[in-house]
Amino acid sequence: MSTFTLKMEIADNRHYNGQLSPLFTAAEAEKARAFHQAVEGYQPTPLHSLDCLAKAIGVGKILVKDEAYRFDLNAFKMLGGAYAIARLLCDEFKLDINAFDFAKLKNDITEKMTFATATDGNHGRGVAWAANKLGQNAVVYMPKGAADERVNNIRALGAECIVTDMNYDDTVRLAIKTADENGWKVVQDTAWEGYTEIPTWIMQGYTTMAAEAVDQMKAMTVERPTHVFLQAGVGAMAGGVLGYLCDQYGPDKLHSVVVEPDQADCIYRSGISEKGEMINVDGDLATIMVGLACGEPNPIGWPVLRDCSTQFVSCQDSVAALGMRVLGNPLGSDPRVVSGESGAVGAGLLAAVHFHPEKDKLMEKMGLNKDSVVLLINTEGDTDPVHYREVVWGGKHQTI
Repeated sequence: MSTFTLKMEIADNRHYNGQLSPLFTAAEAEKARAFHQAVEGYQPTPLHSLDCLAKAIGVGKILVKDEAYRFDLNAFKMLGGAYAIARLLCDEFKLDINAFDFAKLKNDITEKMTFATATDGNHGRGVAWAANKLGQNAVVYMPKGAADERVNNIRALGAECIVTDMNYDDTVRLAIKTADENGWKVVQDTAWEGYTEIPTWIMQGYTTMAAEAVDQMKAMTVERPTHVFLQAGVGAMAGGVLGYLCDQYGPDKLHSVVVEPDQADCIYRSGISEKGEMINVDGDLATIMVGLACGEPNPIGWPVLRDCSTQFVSCQDSVAALGMRVLGNPLGSDPRVVSGESGAVGAGLLAAVHFHPEKDKLMEKMGLNKDSVVLLINTEGDTDPVHYREVVWGGKHQTI
């Protein structure tokens, strides 16, 4: 690259104490995975080994858990939404989650329920998918600027989809207010006072992909990752996955990096705050990483990230765009990974470090060397295919 223009801030976690959460243990993860395994069409998503990219960057291994293959939904989010709805219905009808049956419950529910949520796209699609499977109703609210493809994907599942003129966090508040007025069940991936059970279930649902990855690494004879890069919006996915991985390996054995867009970096700001308190970010939250365009941390996920993350990163949109191009145009025999804006930022961070004029200094800061095994989560495929082509083909959000 002739001129490097990518900007990122990498901060050590000043509040790390290695305290594990009891919510994301192997036992809880196995409950969620058993549920997902019983869903028709379930298959573990691939764990790709990008050996040529690893060699080029100067690390031992780069592994990408590719959630673009999750059912037919092109993203991981249904793991949380479907599991939470199943747990909610089990509570409502006094059922055992271990014997949950979509077809039987669909026939047994005589009066339709309505599930409401706010989403940047993938979470709402997961909720709509689960409601559709169960013959129930879903109402999904999306913030301003929502891509047509994401809206249409939700409506294609029979859900009502309403695009607001608000940012994500204000759209969440609208969804809660409207659901309360109509007696609907809110299925949201963040928590607030009096609303913690459902978002905990959602986060536990996300641990399925981490549990799969652990098994897949064992099959590759990879003892453990030395590093994991986790992108964060409210921090639900990052908190659930990190909680599980730390339970598996121990937080002191895992260099964990939480990555966010600089226009919505509430986790980063919380991490560098003096007391480790949750810091909100307001405004338009204008970023191409729409799945991460969240300004208020999840109160369940934040303690996990505060206590166990190694570093926090705030970066430009061009870092995610670089990741999309790197994954979509692989080196040598590496498999091609189609990754959307939010899914690619971890790979983009690795590439940005590699191309940075102070690469050696940054590699040392992040503990990266020839023996490092880096786990990345591609949380979505090309969920906005028009924008994907603009970035990968058209060079939008250029890096030189």
